[in-house]
Amino acid sequence: MNGFSEYSTYDAVGLANLVRKREVHPSELVEAALAAVDHTNPMLNAVVTRMDDEARRLSRESLPVGPLTGVPVALKDLLSMYAGVRHTGGSRLFANYVADRDVELVKRYKQAGLIIIGKTNTPELGILPTTEPLLFGPAHNPWNLNRSTGGSSGGSAAAVAAGIVPVADGSDAGGSIRIPASCCGIFGLKPTRGRNPGTEEVGEYHGLAVTHVLTRSVRDSAIFLDILSAERPGAPYQAPAPPQESFYGILKRPVRKLRIALMTEPILPGSVDADCTAATAQAALLCEQLGHDVETASPKLNAEAFARAMVNVYAVETATTMKVLLAQLGMTARIADLETPTWMLYLLGNSISAVDHALAVRTLHHIGAEVADFFSKYDVLLTPTLGSPPPLLGELNAPWYEDLMHRLVVRGKLKRILKWVNAVDLAARHVFDFAPFTPLANATGQPAMSVPLYWNKDRLPIGVMFTGRFGDESTLLQLATQLEMAQPWRSNTPPVHYSD
Repeated sequence: MNGFSEYSTYDAVGLANLVRKREVHPSELVEAALAAVDHTNPMLNAVVTRMDDEARRLSRESLPVGPLTGVPVALKDLLSMYAGVRHTGGSRLFANYVADRDVELVKRYKQAGLIIIGKTNTPELGILPTTEPLLFGPAHNPWNLNRSTGGSSGGSAAAVAAGIVPVADGSDAGGSIRIPASCCGIFGLKPTRGRNPGTEEVGEYHGLAVTHVLTRSVRDSAIFLDILSAERPGAPYQAPAPPQESFYGILKRPVRKLRIALMTEPILPGSVDADCTAATAQAALLCEQLGHDVETASPKLNAEAFARAMVNVYAVETATTMKVLLAQLGMTARIADLETPTWMLYLLGNSISAVDHALAVRTLHHIGAEVADFFSKYDVLLTPTLGSPPPLLGELNAPWYEDLMHRLVVRGKLKRILKWVNAVDLAARHVFDFAPFTPLANATGQPAMSVPLYWNKDRLPIGVMFTGRFGDESTLLQLATQLEMAQPWRSNTPPVHYSD
């Protein structure tokens, strides 16, 4: 390999095999990853904090022996604190904060022999489904630089799609792994609630938030699930036991014939673009050709009650997160330091009564029970991942009524603001119209994955989503492997892509 020019063609498992055979050294992989950042990041703004010196140091040392020893990865700049490295959460308020410890997730990365080369762009506190923070500026989609990467793991998705790293860290409280996976044409699995280390820095959002990775291959996602999913005593949620032979090992077994429910009507109030419907129909046909039974069916939910409960929980958890972080750092929140959506959720969260919050949580639990009953009849639910193709940058920015509320807050008209709860609901609808499918699996705790099987006439990726039974990542990963073999996507690279 002349200068390891094939770096970006390998997934993490492939790179680790080369290291194990001593065909390449971890230092060569790190240099290739850093060269990829140099080449693509000026266009993408995917990596916002570089860790060149730390990555080079680790690559020259004796690394822990694991299934992915020596493989370079990137961390999302939201939950994954790495001792001694800037950790901003995408917020101007925390722009100068340097982490004093490794969180459990980072400890498991290090124990596996992985080498972290930098931290990736994310919206402020991961709130919006597009990665356009004021602190760092927008991440750009490698398929079209004028388009959003999605969010909140948008920088990670762009880094993987562009060949900077084969795998990048992500988190998902309403679709934040699956949304950017769809926008950037890669694979994104949201695991079962409690499977991976929790979101200890920003709270667990009543089980809505989970952590995992974004990848180009299915097997990389499976092996990272094995690496990250060790039991953690004292965690508020525990997933059912993983398969005895490992998630990676289960891929060797063929998937059984599945009963798949097909749904294209949005779960939350919103609309669905014709491209997303077409992508889902094509995926359904492919599943039928692979021998699975597909029929139109959907769980019956009160969409309005679901949407209101999600907004309630997001608002209260945002306010709680802010209170905890500010107390830990001895800081005070000023409106000038926070973006409009963050400030509005912060205010709304502080205004919601304990009883109303408890009622919202009960609504989500009730939805979980309803959906569990639906999955007693079906193995998998197939839907679009999103309601539209990747939007233009700025398209999901705060609409006029949020700007008006912001001005009222600046003038100290707090009581007047709190009468505008309907306007906050309207702002949420603006988001849910883009992502009307992904939050369901967060509410129920079920695993769900966005699979890159379709590109529209503008060469924009359109993901399709498969949701499985609680605790059953195995079936999803087996199905994804079957789909990957039948319709490979890894060679489908975007215009902005690293190749030495």
